Amino acid sequence: MTLKPNIKIAPSILSANFAELGTEIRAIDAAGADYIHIDVMDGQFVPNLTFGAPVIKNLRRYTDKVFDVHLMINTPEKLLNDFVDAGSDIITVHGEATAHLHRLLQSIRAAGKKAGVALNPATPAESLEHVMPLLDMILVMTVNPGFGGQSHIPLNDKIETLAAMIKDQKRAIDLSVDGGVSAENAEGLIAAGANVLVAGSAVFKGGAEHYAENINKLRG
Repeated sequence: MTLKPNIKIAPSILSANFAELGTEIRAIDAAGADYIHIDVMDGQFVPNLTFGAPVIKNLRRYTDKVFDVHLMINTPEKLLNDFVDAGSDIITVHGEATAHLHRLLQSIRAAGKKAGVALNPATPAESLEHVMPLLDMILVMTVNPGFGGQSHIPLNDKIETLAAMIKDQKRAIDLSVDGGVSAENAEGLIAAGANVLVAGSAVFKGGAEHYAENINKLRG
């Protein structure tokens, strides 16, 4: 199959060996990752707990690749400055987790970071209509967030709707997909309009000697 040349692969370190995160990040960097996807969970917005800004700050020295930080936390505006200072490049929040999404996106961009919004599977694409001018990334969740290794929920029609909304903006906005992404469904996701594939298990399976191969399979 022929894929668009601008497809970005963002390995999710949720599937990495947490005892060796620095080493794992260096390995996926060398294997050809475009972004490093970092899932921050608070045990409240989602039923899991991962890590916070101090860990991200310590990981920053292991790579120059884009830190694509996905905040699965309630009222992310309260901790925004911590994630800005930690070295995040893209900060993605959930529209479902804040009462003032427009203001929060303004704050992220005012801090010099790229702003993204993640949408849970049941959240419609149209919910972003009035914040599109403030977005640098849209993240479509194709699982219910909280745990890695879940089965992919096919939402290609939603991806297509968002791709059309992005086209109307006439500027570059990443359209990312996260949840059960694999070599088997990557082609369909890209055909629907995605240009960033977040993958955890599909990248990290088999150990570091297979990371480059796994990333290349996602690219096609």
